[in-house]
Amino acid sequence: MKKIELLSPAGDMNKLKTAFHYGADAVYIGGKAMSLRALAGNFTDEEILEAVSYAHALGKKVYVTVNIFCKNQDVETAEKYLKFLEQAKVDGAIISDPGLIMLAREVAPNLSINVSTQANTLNYKSVEFWKNFGAKRIILGRELSIKEIKEITEKVDVEIETFVHG
Repeated sequence: MKKIELLSPAGDMNKLKTAFHYGADAVYIGGKAMSLRALAGNFTDEEILEAVSYAHALGKKVYVTVNIFCKNQDVETAEKYLKFLEQAKVDGAIISDPGLIMLAREVAPNLSINVSTQANTLNYKSVEFWKNFGAKRIILGRELSIKEIKEITEKVDVEIETFVHG
């Protein structure tokens, strides 16, 4: 079995440091733009750079949500943001929109793509689709049972992320 990565949300730098202090291997954060929770505080571009530097110095990882519902007028901003994330050396972008995943492959080819739980991936054929589309990790829908998750991992060799509640 591969090592399990403990991933925690971090809404600001203090929460990021706290998560790492208490044992998280990685955090996921949102930026000021391109995140469904864009008004929840989140990280400026400068803070993303600081977060990545801090995490990597500890041997930890930072994933950034790019999970907006993308409209035509968002594409140009998304292109610039994805390029920035690649240059910032984040450990992955968490994306739900297939068009943004395609855009990321085009403009930031070294940016690791994690398919967001917002994509509602619930079966092994969808996992296989996302893997073939270039995703490194698929964050499964929260509705799945342990048995269903096991079935998926037995059929498709790709990183799987699941939410743990409680």
